[in-house]
Amino acid sequence: GDRFDILNIYIKKYKIKSLLVEPIKENFNKLKNNYSNCNFIDFENSAISVNNEILKLFKVNSKYVNMYSDHIPGITSSDIKHLLKHGVSKHHISSENVDTISIEKLLMKYKLKNLDLLFIDAEGYDGKIVIDFLKLDIFKPIIILEYIHIGNEIFKDLIVQLEKNKYIFFSINENLVCYPENDLRHINFN
Repeated sequence: GDRFDILNIYIKKYKIKSLLVEPIKENFNKLKNNYSNCNFIDFENSAISVNNEILKLFKVNSKYVNMYSDHIPGITSSDIKHLLKHGVSKHHISSENVDTISIEKLLMKYKLKNLDLLFIDAEGYDGKIVIDFLKLDIFKPIIILEYIHIGNEIFKDLIVQLEKNKYIFFSINENLVCYPENDLRHINFN
């Protein structure tokens, strides 16, 4: 809700009904504090997980976080290799047990009747979340996800599922923007 949050300004300015999900307790508290005057926002302190496969997340221990660049607090992942790939010393990594929820149960818990945008940055787990969401076949929102850390097999399956669900998609920087084929009123591909 602060660093690298491109939606923050729009959510606050237009008072967009939002559900913000953050699994790490310390970051969750910061997120709630950053949006403290926004009574139109719901917060969920869980990791979105497919088949409850996430039990803990790996992060840079707070004692060492200042030794790294400012993007390091945002690379928390269910895969320790993700942090190592970003140059984090194994001795500087800690883990945190997290509560988990499936995307389906999350939508039910907050009784969502409509969804305009699904925005995901889950450091490589994004593809699994979107695939699980598309299987529900209940909403056709715009989907934006960070795709650069998704493994090849999951990415291939993601593309198949997007095409099967009639999404048009393109990349912008590190993100894949997925737009429902039947709702192109906001995009001109010419």
